[in-house]
Parts: sequence; structure tokens; C-alpha cells
Amino acid sequence: MNLKSSAFFCLLFLLVSCKPQEVVENYLIEIDEFEALSKLKTTKIIDFRKIEAYNSGHIKKAIHIWRSDIEDPTFMYGGMKASQKQIESLFSKLGIENDDTLLIYDDKGLCDAARLWWVLQYYNFKNVKLLNGGLTTLKNANKPFTKETSSNSPSIFTLKGINADLFASKEQIKNAIKNKSVILDTRTTDEYKGKYIKKGAFRAGRIPSSKLIDWANAIDYNGDKKMKSVSELKEIYTDISPDKNAPVFVYCHSGVRSAHTTFVLTQLLGYTHVLNYDGSWTEWSYHQDLPIINDSRSIK
Repeated sequence: MNLKSSAFFCLLFLLVSCKPQEVVENYLIEIDEFEALSKLKTTKIIDFRKIEAYNSGHIKKAIHIWRSDIEDPTFMYGGMKASQKQIESLFSKLGIENDDTLLIYDDKGLCDAARLWWVLQYYNFKNVKLLNGGLTTLKNANKPFTKETSSNSPSIFTLKGINADLFASKEQIKNAIKNKSVILDTRTTDEYKGKYIKKGAFRAGRIPSSKLIDWANAIDYNGDKKMKSVSELKEIYTDISPDKNAPVFVYCHSGVRSAHTTFVLTQLLGYTHVLNYDGSWTEWSYHQDLPIINDSRSIK
């Protein structure tokens, strides 16, 4: 190789090495990072549990938000994500600023917290961190709790439009059935088989061609409620699809548990095209013309 060739390849190497790398957001944090971030002025702590749980004790300065606060009540069935105006109004009332980072914890292995994460992803708000293990992690760290309600001065909070990359509609699910795409049911076995129907649904059963992987398999459900290791998660979801770029449609009862699975697949396992069906079984079962499969005639 002559001198000119050597110089060319050296320059090429430098150009490639200096190319900006894509920044991957780390939404899942541990207690040390939670504590560090909680001390910043541009941080808001969100207690995402039922109001009774919040009133019984929460982290100091934590703001209360619950699932009903981020739902749109105008539908004939419950659980649909709130509109952009609803979120802007809610956050403005709570004093959340556009440049704030939200530290979210719950008491269900991030199942509820992941729903808020997903809704905010849809509206292009990405300053979100989920505490691994949630309330259990805070208690194990001996964090002090209070019953004092926290409040902030109202703000003017605005969102930047929508990003539907993680969103699926019922029309997309109908097409997914036709196209034989992967459809993942993240509910319990009894719900999947039609033995049990949760309040709010209109029929029992499942969406045709869907596979079952209970969302709770992804966490240490009876222990610290933290996410399982990546190697364990790979084993749990090994049969989904060998192509991590292929579309995967996920649903549950009302898009909450499936939001958790969306988080696991995209943020921990590297799947790039996971779409959470917002209406999920509540919407699907409402429309009598949509097909279902029911393995049991014993319906609660």
C-alpha cells in the first residue's frame, strides 16, 4: 500500500469514527439515579397509583396521577388514551414544565407507570424515567414517606404533536390478522381462553391468531417486582419473531399491561416495530362484527 492509499484509509477511518452515534434513551433507572435526579429543580416525581394508596403514604414532593387522569371519557368504552389537550391541561394544572424530567413509580412492577410512559411517547414527550421495582424499591431503600399532599404553581405545558410509532388501532389489528403478523395477548390465561371477562369488556375471548405471553412474566412478580434479566426476558419472548424489525402487535384489556410489554420489547430487548393496541380487548369486544375466539363457555 502506497503513502497516498494509507493516508486515504486513515482519513476514512477518522470520518467513520467521528460520525455521531444515535442516542438511545434509557428510560429504566435504579434507585441511585432516582435519588440523584430527584434533587434537581427540573424534576417532578410522579406517584402513579390509586388515590387511596397515595394518601396512605408517598415519597416527599411526589405528585399524584392515576390512569383515569390520562383516559378519554368520550368513548363508549373505557381506557382509551387521553387527548393532547387533556394531557396539556392536566400537566399545566400540576405545574409540570416542558423541560421537566418525570420520575415515575407505581406499585405493580411498572405496569401502570409504563402506560403513562406509552401515552407520553405517543405525544412526543420523552423526559421520562421509570424506577425499576417502583414502590418496593423505595421501601427497600428505606426512603421516607409522607401523607402530605404536594403541589406546584400552575404552568403552561405544551406537547409537540404525535408520534404513532408505538400505536395500533383496531383497523391495524384487522390488517395484522389478514397479514399473519405477530399479535401478542398480554393478559392472563383465563382471559385469553375466555374463562374470565374483566369489567368493561363486552365479550370474552381473544383476538384470532394471537399468542399468549402474560405481561407479569417479565418481572419478579412475587418478589422485588423488578424487571427480569435480559437473558431471562429473551427466553420468555423467544418465540415471538426471529426478526426484531418485523411488526409485533400487543394488546391486553385496555392497553395498560400491553404498554408494559411494549416497554420490555422495545427498551430492553431491541424490537423496533412494536405497536400497542390502545383500545385492546375492551374496544375489540365492543364491536360485535369483529371476530373473536373463545375456548370456554363458562363466562364470569
